[in-house]
Parts: sequence; structure tokens; C-alpha cells
Amino acid sequence: MRKIFSFTGAKKIIFGSGSFHGLVNHIKELNAKNPLVVIDKNLAQAGFQEKVANLLIPEGMKYTVYDKVEPEPRIELADEGAALAVKNKCDLVIGIGGGSAMDVAKAIAVIATNKGSAVDYLGLNKVVRPGLPKIMIPTTAGTGSEVTFTAVFVRKNLKKKEGMNSPYLYPELALLDPELTLSLPPRPTAETGIDALCHAIESYTSVNASPMSELFSLDAIAIIAGNLRTCVHDGKNLQARENMLLASLYAGLGLANAGVTAVHSLSYPLGGKYGIGHGLANTLMLPSVMAFNLPAALDKFADIADAMGEAVDDLPVRESAYLALEAVEALIEDCGIASSLAEFGIKEKDFPALADVALTVARPLENNPRKVTRENAIEIYTDAY
Repeated sequence: MRKIFSFTGAKKIIFGSGSFHGLVNHIKELNAKNPLVVIDKNLAQAGFQEKVANLLIPEGMKYTVYDKVEPEPRIELADEGAALAVKNKCDLVIGIGGGSAMDVAKAIAVIATNKGSAVDYLGLNKVVRPGLPKIMIPTTAGTGSEVTFTAVFVRKNLKKKEGMNSPYLYPELALLDPELTLSLPPRPTAETGIDALCHAIESYTSVNASPMSELFSLDAIAIIAGNLRTCVHDGKNLQARENMLLASLYAGLGLANAGVTAVHSLSYPLGGKYGIGHGLANTLMLPSVMAFNLPAALDKFADIADAMGEAVDDLPVRESAYLALEAVEALIEDCGIASSLAEFGIKEKDFPALADVALTVARPLENNPRKVTRENAIEIYTDAY
């Protein structure tokens, strides 16, 4: 008998090349007249701010830009952006960029109406009332933040990452235009793409996976395996970019409903202490966590191998499962991503402290198909070394 499950996500999803050009109509549908546009520094400098202006100004629409978002955002940015939204009486928040920009935008939206500080809402279900309406527009195919209820921040003073998790963080609209990903360089394309693969694999193997979440997760795995290499090495291929953005969306829906697992718990300290970007940190940990989890989820890893195009017919399930690990390692190598902790100056003597922090990231560990002890965490870091 199947367990009871639910399925949630963004209230509305629009996907397709050119869909960004309908932004003004969507703002009006939400009865907004004065949006706050949250965008990261690099995108602002790359001309995305002008893209927004070219849509809003001809309509006579007033708007405010907050363009201080940085990779691995500090939690203080959410407070600063919320203060700006309140000061300028903004009635909508638009997040444009990768996960950092969208996470900051989602947090700004709830802080603006719930008051207090961002740190007050870290954890699960700490937000007590709805935030400002939110439109999320991804420019990378990786984080899935446009359809999740999570915003992750770095707390510099504690050298750790923590998440804000609440249904009130789900956006009213996720607007996905593959054309916005065409200018993404090879390295962030690769790292965000493997980040999406992490979400898909983790959510598929999560103990909280459901028949619905599994559909999205497994399809995401297959699409990523078939398209990420093309996006990395032929970034102007719109069909491949479209496929990857769809896979990222599917993986985001999978993670929003089934949750992620130990990859995220062990990668958080790498971002908090060493400043390693989220997608890269997940990439560094994925193969080693997969190797650790394999004995506890052989059938699911065999499914993953099949989805990634491995020849699993007539093979014993254990051999099929291990092909999933080989396929992931080959994809990481083909995309030219760093694959060992040693490349970042991390020392083996740091592993116990990293393990201690990782164990505090409890929710993903609870979803993991195999229990992770402190000793296990140290072993996984050692394997990734």
C-alpha cells in the first residue's frame, strides 16, 4: 500500500522561448504597479537590467532595482532588499538570475510583509504570513529555485549556510525562457547543470519520494544526461538549452516535493567555510554520496543508470546500479568540472569539523536512503578528496 503523499510547487509555470517578453502582462495579472527587480551584479552588468527596462518603461511602469546580489549570498542582502521594497512601497518582487538572485528575491518578499530580520525565519515554517507576490525568472538551468519553497544564505559570522523554508516562499509565477540561458558561459553552464542533476538524483532516491515526484526526477535525469554536454560545448544550441531548462524545472519540482539528501548536507559546509559555489560544491560531493548510498537503493540507482543511457539489460541489479555512478562521473569529466576536494586546498584534517557542520543540516540527512553518521561523513569527504 502506498503512503499518503502531496505535491506542491509554484502557483503558475510558464515555459518557452520568448516568454520573457510577456513579463508586463504577468505583472498586471498580479495587480502590481511597482515591482522590485532583484538581479545579481553580473547580470546587471551584462545588460539584463536594460532588458527589463525595455519592457517596463514603455508601459509607464514604475519599478525599483536591487542589484547587489552576489554568488552564495549573505543573509544581510535579504534584509537590505526588504528595506528597499518597503521604503519604495513595492507591491511585487521579481527575481532574475540564478539561485542566488531568486533566493534573495523570495526572502525579500516575505520579510517585507512579516517584518523582523531574515535570521528570524531560518528553518522550517517560521514565516507566519504571505509575502509580496513573486515572479521568478531563471537565467541558468540548475537551481530550480523558481519552483521551490527554500531560500539559502551564507552566515559569514558563523561560516555556515542555512535555509529559509516555507510554503510562503513559493512564487506566484515561474517564468522560464530558454533564450535567457544562451549567454551563460561553459563553466557555470556545467556547474548549474550538475546541480540540477543532483536535485534529480537526490529527490529520486529520497525516502520521501512519491510516484509523482519520481516521474519528474527520473525524466530530469534522462534529459540532463542527453543535453548537458551539448550546452557546455555548444552553448548557442537553443534546443539543448531548452531541454536543460526543462530538466532543471523538473528537478526543482522533484526536490520541492521529495527533498534532497546527503549531497546537500555535506556540500553546505564547503560553501559556508570555503566559499565554494553551490553547484560546484554539490558536484564535488555527488559521486561519493552516490557510492555510499548505492547499497541502500540498488533498484533506484539501476533506474538512474538506465535513464542516463547505460546498457543495463540483462545485468544484475547491483551491476546496473554501479553504472549510474560511472555515468555521473563521466558526465562531470566531459563537462570539465573539478572533481576533488584537494583541488581547493581543503585538508584532510578539516574533515571532522566539516562533518560536524554537515550533521547540523538535518533535513536532507533525514531524507537520505542510508543513515549517515559522523564517521560516515568523514569517510565520504575522504572519498571525495
